[in-house]
Amino acid sequence: MRKISVILFSIVLLSSCASKKEFNALQAKHDQARTELVNVKASLQKCLIEKDKDDAKTTSLQEQIDYLKEDKKNALKQVENLTVLTQSSTEGINNVIAQLSEKDKYINGIRSAMTQKDSINLAIKYHLTKNLTDGIQDEDIEVNVEKTVVFISISDKLLFKSGSYSINDKAYTVLEKIAKVINDQPEMEVMIEGHTDSKSIKTQFLQDNWDLSAMRATSITRILQYKYGVQPARLIAAARSQYVPLVENDSPANMAKNRRTKIIIMPRLNQFFDLLEQDAK
Repeated sequence: MRKISVILFSIVLLSSCASKKEFNALQAKHDQARTELVNVKASLQKCLIEKDKDDAKTTSLQEQIDYLKEDKKNALKQVENLTVLTQSSTEGINNVIAQLSEKDKYINGIRSAMTQKDSINLAIKYHLTKNLTDGIQDEDIEVNVEKTVVFISISDKLLFKSGSYSINDKAYTVLEKIAKVINDQPEMEVMIEGHTDSKSIKTQFLQDNWDLSAMRATSITRILQYKYGVQPARLIAAARSQYVPLVENDSPANMAKNRRTKIIIMPRLNQFFDLLEQDAK
């Protein structure tokens, strides 16, 4: 019996030792599995973090791609606009060149016309000077020639009484000689300008210097037309009042210089431009 008890005790002891070994083995496996689980979780977390980073990079790259696409569209639009602008600029430059070419023709036409008109100018100057100096030597008559225009300035004391627009008898000799030159150039127009000094005037018939200068210019115009046969269509009566003085109205002598009648012999504009068109061809 005692022997049986020993045997049973030994079996139980051996069984207990075997269970403990298995437990220890299982415990070791459990610990290993737990460690592996932790490692897997860490790896998973790391993968998730890397995935988030990759997603962020992907999003950033996509944004960059979208930006580059939009920038490309804008660049293409700018290129198109530049192309249109370049074409427009080219057309504009061509137009400017064409205009400059036309202006060159116009300028050359003017030069040529001036050359032809200079011969007329010399003829007018010669006849006018000859007629006015023949029997008349008067410092109150001044003749100037500029290009195709002849200016004859006559002091008002030679033509009118002070403050009056009635012609003096001695003025007819001068006007007759001027009318002869005018009638010798039937294609030229004639402007008669009345000028006064700055001294104001007011009478029963004159309101101010505008009236006086206009009436004096009109008086000369009527003499040239009715007495000396100048065609009225060629005549222009103009008033300048006191506003185009030769000198300052600061002395009696200077005021006398500003009181004058100016007769301008000039080509008709339509004939002048016709001549330019002929020269430009």
